[in-house]
Amino acid sequence: MEIISTVAALREAVAKAKAESLTVGLVPTMGALHAGHLSLIERARKECGFVVVSVFVNPTQFNNPDDLRTYPRTVEADCAKLEEAGVDVAFVPSVDEIYPEPDTRVFDLGPVAEVMEGAMRPGHFNGVAQIVSKLFDYVQPDKAYFGEKDFQQIAVIRRMVEIEGFNVEIVPCPIKREADGLAMSSRNVRLTPEQRELAPVIHQVLTDNADMAKDGLDLQSLRDMVVEELNSYDGMEVEYYEIVDPITLQPLENWADAKNGAVGCITVWLGDVRLIDNIKYPD
Repeated sequence: MEIISTVAALREAVAKAKAESLTVGLVPTMGALHAGHLSLIERARKECGFVVVSVFVNPTQFNNPDDLRTYPRTVEADCAKLEEAGVDVAFVPSVDEIYPEPDTRVFDLGPVAEVMEGAMRPGHFNGVAQIVSKLFDYVQPDKAYFGEKDFQQIAVIRRMVEIEGFNVEIVPCPIKREADGLAMSSRNVRLTPEQRELAPVIHQVLTDNADMAKDGLDLQSLRDMVVEELNSYDGMEVEYYEIVDPITLQPLENWADAKNGAVGCITVWLGDVRLIDNIKYPD
């Protein structure tokens, strides 16, 4: 595996791979790698002849300075995992390399970026679009892999691809979970032992709620049940829970509108750690 820190060297490595007619796969990450990331890399390895993984904590997508400051950074351990996973290039740039000058681009991401995370974290998705568009420009990947835990982010990136005209296939990959159901996240390491013990209840409540949908309960009742149950746990507070159209990301008012299916998206504060998850409702 080659560890590259400059855009010029990255472009050169990718150009060599393309000269050999290799399919190029990109897995963008912010590091602190876990089995969820590795599952994306495994998928990329199966489908592509040349795999690039970026490890970069992108400052422009953090609207909370404390979150940026406390985000885990484990570059040495990350590179060891990437080498073991058979990655061809680990792209580990500095902030100055990516942003030699401020990125003032504002993307017209539309309604998919205005709800849920977009409403709660102003500027977050514009920052995501900035960094992912830069990575797509550097690598020109055939395929790019993203985890479905960040369900809304995938819709936003698809919109950015449409705006910018990138010729890349966005490949969504299933959520990877711990044995007790907690969605894997780099932020999980910040949970106290007591919080970590409680955290799996999020997925359990969502799973139970999706099962209840089979009984014909209306969407508002289902939403309220999730919020009330999770808020009843000491130290846990739901920031939002929305049941949305999986394509438009707009909240659904009733089942008749769920022509594309329905996905429940949640953000929960557990102490000072912000956890996200989602669940697909049965058709």
